[in-house]
Amino acid sequence: MSLNFRFPNFRTISNSDMSKTNIRALAMQLGLSQGTVSKALKDSYEISAATKKRVMAAAKKLNYVPNAYASSLRKKKSKTIAVVLPEVADSFFSVAINGIESIAQQKGYHVLIYLTHENFAKEKAILNELKSGRVDGVLLSVTRETKNSKHIFDLQTSGVPVVLFDRVLEEIKTAKVCTNDFDSSYIAAKHLIERGCTKIAYLSISKNLAIANERLEGYKKAVRECGLLFEKNFLVACNNSENYNYAVIKKLLCSSNRPNGILVSVEKLIITTYQVCNALQLKIPDDVKVAGFSIFPSASILNPPITTICQPAFEIGETATSLLFKILEKRGVELENKKIVLPSTLIVRSST
Repeated sequence: MSLNFRFPNFRTISNSDMSKTNIRALAMQLGLSQGTVSKALKDSYEISAATKKRVMAAAKKLNYVPNAYASSLRKKKSKTIAVVLPEVADSFFSVAINGIESIAQQKGYHVLIYLTHENFAKEKAILNELKSGRVDGVLLSVTRETKNSKHIFDLQTSGVPVVLFDRVLEEIKTAKVCTNDFDSSYIAAKHLIERGCTKIAYLSISKNLAIANERLEGYKKAVRECGLLFEKNFLVACNNSENYNYAVIKKLLCSSNRPNGILVSVEKLIITTYQVCNALQLKIPDDVKVAGFSIFPSASILNPPITTICQPAFEIGETATSLLFKILEKRGVELENKKIVLPSTLIVRSST
């Protein structure tokens, strides 16, 4: 037995009309209401399977393409999230972006990248601009200059949710995703000590960042726990200037009390450290052993390959984005003080 369906008011549409097909036109072809067609396209439980099948078949035949922009306007959503970063030269942030986009694409969202270049004024200006509703939510990793959080609170108050990742501010009431910076630094410093280092220097870029302070405290604990003398001149404060960093690291390694181990707290200082050692004809690891926080793709082919604390950058970006969408989709999950810590891994190579 064959079943014959009659589609009322169904007419043939020319190729030139196909590109103009919208829900209204589709509804007219099928003799259905626009609301029914819209719900069928969204696989609503309110619409029967037979009607959904008819609608989907017609939509496919007529090359119907949803107008995402119009839909977002009706829902007062931009279908866009912003990612505010201090830089992208660091491999961590480049990989984290991949994790962020992997989730955003699944959700049908666009990603806008904003760079603060480690400048607090720029971070503040960007967040102020985002209060306009240009984006539905923000993923933020703060600058090394960021000391207060009023600009972030103001953005939240405007109705734009914020999730912090990697570089977080504890006072902000929102979801946060980071790694175990204290433990990782402690493990790396202990590793240097176990490899025979008795004088270990620590290179940092900020006194404001929570992660910088946690890594410093992890280093201090390992040094003191092993009975080594903690020397303040081994704490080297670097900044964004390559020339300045080169000069202070060179001064450290030219001192009469030269360290025989260096823990580098940020990736950007690793190459500079190697360059100084090469210029001073100091052999790594014979004269000085070096370990650093990095997911640098070329870490294994440096001369010598460097021991690294490898952060789960992709997973951090992925997790932070998933949390942001939980907020956007209002799933009822309490995220105000949720903090997820993903562990880093020590990868031992020839530099130690």
